Amino acid sequence: MEKVKNTSEKRNKIIYWIATLWLSLGMLSGGIAQLFKVKETVEGITHLGYPAYFLTILGVWKILGVVAVLIPKFPLVKEWAYAGFFFTITGALYSHIANGDEIKEIFGPILLIILIVLSWYFRPTDRKIILLTK
Repeated sequence: MEKVKNTSEKRNKIIYWIATLWLSLGMLSGGIAQLFKVKETVEGITHLGYPAYFLTILGVWKILGVVAVLIPKFPLVKEWAYAGFFFTITGALYSHIANGDEIKEIFGPILLIILIVLSWYFRPTDRKIILLTK
């Protein structure tokens, strides 16, 4: 029984780190591009109907979210970061759908949502908020 538990824990840890590293790479690269207002990001956000200054806000929070998810400890801050990622990316997905964008524009947000859920779900116990009940 112990071997099954160790195998399961090892599998979960591998899934967590793969999803978390891909998520972090996506959020960090997007955040940097938004923070520096790369031409394509400005065109993309204005196409969706948002002002260009919104990129600075998104960029800063994405970069801070990556830091929060990757550093040890601070499980409550990690929960906030995951929630922020989820709200931001589902908002982006809806914005693309509402604008009638092609599937190629929708694929990125869908992939990021999957990575957010996988990373959050498979995170190790020491990265979770443990609620004590009586």
